[in-house]
Amino acid sequence: MKESSIKKLCIAGLLCALAVVGSLFSFPVLGSKCAPIQHMINILCAVLLGPVYGVGVAFGASLIRNLLGIGSPMAFPGSMFGALLCGIMYYKTKKLLPTLFAEVFGTAILGGLCAYPVAIFIMGKNMKDIVFYAYIIPFFISTFAGSIIAGSLLYSILKTNILSQFQIEKSQRKIC
Repeated sequence: MKESSIKKLCIAGLLCALAVVGSLFSFPVLGSKCAPIQHMINILCAVLLGPVYGVGVAFGASLIRNLLGIGSPMAFPGSMFGALLCGIMYYKTKKLLPTLFAEVFGTAILGGLCAYPVAIFIMGKNMKDIVFYAYIIPFFISTFAGSIIAGSLLYSILKTNILSQFQIEKSQRKIC
């Protein structure tokens, strides 16, 4: 195994653990648990590791939270769509601002829409109990808060040029 693969795996494991522990800090919004730390982790994974590791970390954190009983099946569509989109956006543009918007769009819109069938088929909710767009607003609030935290953190780090030491695949990075 290459040294860069081992470093990526170690960073992914640490970020996954941070996402699981960070999910303990959540707040309820319209019947959904909003955990902004997961979205912050998605963006950090996009910048540090790329889209594949980002989706892997999102899936791993969601799975561990569900196995520990501190998460819900809604964590899967919300976190994984956001991680994929922001990872692809950062890979293509190397810019932070579009990456933040991709996380918000992927989680709030795509994840929120995909949470509806999960609620009906996996969680056994009645179609009368939930509205089709019921998960978009809580997912938006959660991912917006996480994106603000990650954006502030990464913007500060990018200004000091420390980020290049942590990135596995070095390339030219742009702030906006």
